Order: sequence, then structure tokens, then C-alpha cells
Amino acid sequence: MPTFAADRLLSFAAELFRAGGLPADEADAVAAGLVGANLAGHDSHGLIRVVQYLKAVDDGLLRPGVTLNIVKETPSVLVADGQWGFGQVQAHRLLLRLMPLARSSGVAAGTLRNCGHIGRLGEYAEAATAEGFAFLATVNNHGYGRAVAPPGGTAGRIGTNPLCLAVPTAAEPVVLDIGTSVCAEGKVRVCFNKGVPVPEGWLLDAEGRPTTDPGVLYREPRGTILPLGGPQAYKGFGLGLLMDMLAGGLSGAPCSRPEMAPRTANGVFFLLLDPAAFAGADHFLREVTTLADNVRSGPRAAGVTAVSLPGDPERRERARRSAEGITLDDGTWGQLVEVARRCGVAPPGERGV
Repeated sequence: MPTFAADRLLSFAAELFRAGGLPADEADAVAAGLVGANLAGHDSHGLIRVVQYLKAVDDGLLRPGVTLNIVKETPSVLVADGQWGFGQVQAHRLLLRLMPLARSSGVAAGTLRNCGHIGRLGEYAEAATAEGFAFLATVNNHGYGRAVAPPGGTAGRIGTNPLCLAVPTAAEPVVLDIGTSVCAEGKVRVCFNKGVPVPEGWLLDAEGRPTTDPGVLYREPRGTILPLGGPQAYKGFGLGLLMDMLAGGLSGAPCSRPEMAPRTANGVFFLLLDPAAFAGADHFLREVTTLADNVRSGPRAAGVTAVSLPGDPERRERARRSAEGITLDDGTWGQLVEVARRCGVAPPGERGV
């Protein structure tokens, strides 16, 4: 499997998106989001998505160069329509519009509909906490992509609907970014592209039987991804169900519906909290930093070298991959090379490690 320096993949992805019709600033933003996901260890939200996004442009399902349309605005609420622009572009525009509202009101909530897949939610959490905000976010699949069945069911009814919660501390932010299913669909796609089985406990086939074959998600009759929670999967499914309801119901996007055809899209809900408007920023930072330090410094089990907080694994992986390069599976790399050939873009040379 080839390995590349992050900056070379960033330039390559941006060039592919420009060749696909995106303005330079949008191409750079989307490329940065995808390569950033690879750097953080979330290959499911990384360059594996390039082919999917460009196909959506070719099919007329995504539109480069459109503005963010503000449908409704109050002192603490924004309702936006992405006009089927790229998700990373429109979601960052929404976040930037929310920040001054949160500074003024203490709380600001925003929704976004009619936009492409916005990528890794931790990307927005990191941007929000860098400005001192606490952050909550979720998305649904805009009514499409129902890969998760309810416990006891055999047909998908909701998406993998993630939940992201983040707070700033005096050091690194604590960022919890999880799917409400056992795994993201993109992680299954990575295994599918590699031609390897998924771990046990991820998937059920169309009859509701456990399987390690990633292909069950991509051929008829389709299988499903298990909800988070193992024997108590009703908890994960319940979280995913409520995330779907919030993302669709508040944004004006559809909640998951059986009649919707597949599309790369998200309905989005963001919430920003300014600690200064509550008990004060100093109190907030002192307390959350003390708690984070207490968790890290607790007794460790045999063989454990460090206690991790949410966000630590991504920081460690980002440091490692920044130094050693990003490895792409042969299936994903082959797809990118084929797209590059069609677009007249030269792929980067491999960086060995």
C-alpha cells in the first residue's frame, strides 16, 4: 500500500477538486478536511471520499461555487440552506456565522440542509474549541443511507448518525466524536476497498445474521451495521434515532425515510456555548482542566502506559502520520489514480517509509 506525505496528498486532492469544477478556495477547504481526517486516523472520512464527491458533481447532485443561503436568523438561531454545495464548505460557513451570535447571546444553534457530506465532525469541534466555545453537533444522512437496523430488525432504518461533544481546556480540548453505530459506514468501505473482512460484531447480513463480509452493505439485498452498545444496542440505536430526529426535524432536511434513494448528503445541527455567559470562562477552564488532569493521573492497570481522553488518539495519530506519511489502501489509491487520469491530473510520487 502506497504512503505519501500529507502535503503532497493535500495538493493532489485540491487539484482533483479544481479539475472537478470547484473554485480554488472550496477545493482547498474540502481537500484540507479530507486529508485532515486521514491524518487523524479516520480514513473513513478521508480521501476515500474524493471519488464519491466528484461523482456527485458529475451527476448534478453537488454544486460547486454556491453561497450559503440564510433562511432564518434570530439573535441565537441560524437556519441555513446549503443549495447543494459541498458540505465542508457550507458547514464551516455556518460555524463562522454562529460564533459572533454565541459571543453575544451565550448560546447559538444553527442548522444546515441541502448540502453534501460535511466530513469528520471533530474538524468543527476543534475549530469551535480553539475559539473558547463548548460544542455539540450531529448530522443525519438527509433522509438517505439507512444502514442501521433497530435491535431485532433486519432492515436499515437510520444512518450511523454521529454525536460530537467538545470542550476547551487550558491545554488540549476534549473532543468526543463517535458514531451511534458500532462503526462508520466509511470504515466498512475501507475494508471493502482493501478486500478484507470487517471485525466480528460490526455487520449483519440481510437475514439478520452476523457476518464479516463488507460487501453486504453494497449489494442487494443489503445488510446492516449494528448499533453501538453490544448487548445493550438499544442505547446506541436510541441515540442515533434522536440524532436523526434533531438533525432532520430542526434543519428542514428529511429524517430517514425508506423511499429516499442514496445520496451523499447531511442534515446538520450545531450548538455553540460560550462559557463566559454562564459561570464564567475562568471557572469553566479551571474545573474542566482539573477534571481532565485528574482522569489522566489516575491509577493505571498493568501494561497501560497512559490514560487517554477523547481527542487524544486523534492527536497521537496526527503526529505519527505527519512524520511518517499517510498510507492509502490499494483499492482507494487505484480509484484516485483513475479519477486523476480522467481529469488530467498527475498523481504524486510515492513517499517510502
